[in-house]
Amino acid sequence: MLSRRTLVGALSAALAFASVPAANAQEQIYIPLISKGFQHQFWQAVKAGADKAAAEFNVRITFEGPDNETMVDRQIDMLAAALANNPAAIGFAALDSQAAIPLLRQAADAGIPIVAFDSGVDSDIPVTTATTDNVAAAALAADKMAALLGGKGKVAVVAHDQTSRTGIDRRDGFLNRMASEYPGIEVVSVQYGAGDQLQSTEVAKAILTANPDLGGMFGTNEGSAIGVVNAVRESGVKGLVIIGYDSGKAQTDAIREGLMNGAITQNPVGIGYETVKAAVAAINGETLPKIIDTGFYYYDKSNIDDAAIQAVLYD
Repeated sequence: MLSRRTLVGALSAALAFASVPAANAQEQIYIPLISKGFQHQFWQAVKAGADKAAAEFNVRITFEGPDNETMVDRQIDMLAAALANNPAAIGFAALDSQAAIPLLRQAADAGIPIVAFDSGVDSDIPVTTATTDNVAAAALAADKMAALLGGKGKVAVVAHDQTSRTGIDRRDGFLNRMASEYPGIEVVSVQYGAGDQLQSTEVAKAILTANPDLGGMFGTNEGSAIGVVNAVRESGVKGLVIIGYDSGKAQTDAIREGLMNGAITQNPVGIGYETVKAAVAAINGETLPKIIDTGFYYYDKSNIDDAAIQAVLYD
């Protein structure tokens, strides 16, 4: 949680620059994008899409995020700094869907459109959100795991957090589908590894130790899924069904070698591209849908090399 001092300081920093004159018409439109982190290749793929749109629409962007996805205070500082630079619009992927609302409301009151991306913001402030339908994607992960288990067994979840919209939706999408459609499957544990490979590895190892008869495990993002893979390798467990999320070389290698059964991939380049495209549209006064669905796919050994899948994977 943010301390009162941190939030007041961030608000003061933004207010201090509220009187900075707007850029003149000759200057390039400036749109800062603030992501949830930089530690995964996922965010580099999002940045690549944003850079592509910036070049296409002739706008200037910056793309930054905290060192890891637990640094809520640091992300708020970045948002305050972005506001201080008097942007034309802001792209924002919230680590904590509630924590940034005071600054985002200040931006909206100043006429600066907020375009949420990835996790979005649990608020009506953003003019739109470019995102994956994470509930549906996680439900598909549950379907795939249930099929691989023959509709019965014990499973667990290693999730990346319980504060961001992606963390909540992927966890609940998986759990709700299992509860509603697969009575023969019991979810025995849901644990959180902050999207960090090392922390997720330890969490997954603890789950395996406590549940020697576990049949499957779902990792809700790249770091979580790699943690599950690492735990299985280190523990010597055989036959565990593993479903991951996102891509990255560690996951795709694990799928190719048969250690991981499959994963959900988003369209990270598309998320970045649509965020900047929507920001430009908002600056121009265009009406936007509340959600821009950027799509998702399931991939495994059978289709990992298909052109449509390769187009949305990243190393």
